[in-house]
Amino acid sequence: MFTRVANFCRKVLHRENDTPVRVEEEVSQMTVIPRDRHNISRKDISENALKVLYRLNKAGYEAYLVGGGVRDLLLGKKPKDFDVTTNATPEQMRKLFRNCRLVGRRFRLAHVMFGPEVIEVATFRGHHHADEDQDDRNGSQRGQNGMLLRDNIFGSIEDDAQRRDLTINSLYYSVADFTVRDYVGGLSDLQQGIIRLIGDPETRYREDPVRMLRVVRFAAKLQMRIAEETAEPIPRLATLLQDIPPARLFEETLKLLQAGYGYDTYLQLREYQLFQPLFPIITRYFTAQGDSAMERMINQVLKNTDNRIHNQMRVNPAFLFAAMFWYPQQEAAQKIAQESGLAYYDAFALAMNDVLDEACRALAIPKRITTLIRDIWQLQLRISRRHGKRAWKLMEHPKFRAAYDLLALRAEAENNHELQRLTTWWGEFQVAAPPQQKNMLNTLGDDPVPRRRTRRPRKRTPHRDGGASA
Repeated sequence: MFTRVANFCRKVLHRENDTPVRVEEEVSQMTVIPRDRHNISRKDISENALKVLYRLNKAGYEAYLVGGGVRDLLLGKKPKDFDVTTNATPEQMRKLFRNCRLVGRRFRLAHVMFGPEVIEVATFRGHHHADEDQDDRNGSQRGQNGMLLRDNIFGSIEDDAQRRDLTINSLYYSVADFTVRDYVGGLSDLQQGIIRLIGDPETRYREDPVRMLRVVRFAAKLQMRIAEETAEPIPRLATLLQDIPPARLFEETLKLLQAGYGYDTYLQLREYQLFQPLFPIITRYFTAQGDSAMERMINQVLKNTDNRIHNQMRVNPAFLFAAMFWYPQQEAAQKIAQESGLAYYDAFALAMNDVLDEACRALAIPKRITTLIRDIWQLQLRISRRHGKRAWKLMEHPKFRAAYDLLALRAEAENNHELQRLTTWWGEFQVAAPPQQKNMLNTLGDDPVPRRRTRRPRKRTPHRDGGASA
């Protein structure tokens, strides 16, 4: 008993002796940027975020605006959301805010609800210690591969700065004195256009492999270069993404490809070998020259998606995935038809199931989206059949416009004159007056535009002389 008490006291004294030195070293590296040396103004910050900051400060807690909101304000951009960090625990925040709910298991967060706007508030994160991982699995837990399964260790603002992922996302704005605090050289990296991970890159990637995707995403979004030591481990560790739940990877993929800089992000994903864990079925069809119809299709659909977002137009992930997976689905349909002797329509249906099932194993694409993908694909088989009332009925389909857009992409990617003529015809038919539409249908001719079919392979009958028939 005496030994246990002595060890406990020794451990406490050791921590007390170490703590001031560690904090002093970290504080000495802190840079405080006064109000007259930065461009952040309260008028550019959400009123609801300010309410959260003021209430936390009034209750005696430290509270700062942090992360992408501070980064974007310093860059002169409009943040899409505002995150707050504080030394108040989640339970203390729930008592302080009636409109608060606690979320997250891996890291506990407070969401303060203001109608459609949600202000995310996180408690300062602390460093991990081996004894804490063993003693309190509710606070911190690691997997055998180094991944953090639970991360509810709280600390000081200095600890929190070191625990964040990127230096440019570790800048703190205070409404108490209107200063910006920089603990990790984030302001310098922001000014130089450098994406740099805080801490040892390999260790941080193993803690959470999604950080590799975040590095690439911010490099593409902000048009910055990735620091050499941050980039080096990524191709080696890309397979760690296979340990991430597919549902989380699906959400991350939407951030990567549907945020207005999808094409640049796609190029970087390929460069750092991060595309394969997300889209293994597509990667198999990549070519050394990068000029296949599928690759041209992906390039164009991502550029079109970026343009639509920049022009404040809506985008649908179902169309993006329908275009990206179209050629793997075509290859699978032709292979099934040749090997089984099924009619092409039946082989097409089986191929849809196979391709989408494999895609969902990597990304948990929701059923509502895969249903729309199937509709867009099936309309490709019907879009060349325009005689009689078929053209008008086809235009009534809810996904006709998406199917037409996919047809146009196919025509461009394949440089196929037949598909180009069909695309032009449908483009004119959609905007024509009813009498002109009727005339266009009457001038089609007796036979519809032929669509591609795969015939059953016929058995070859040997000639009497033993040779095969021509």
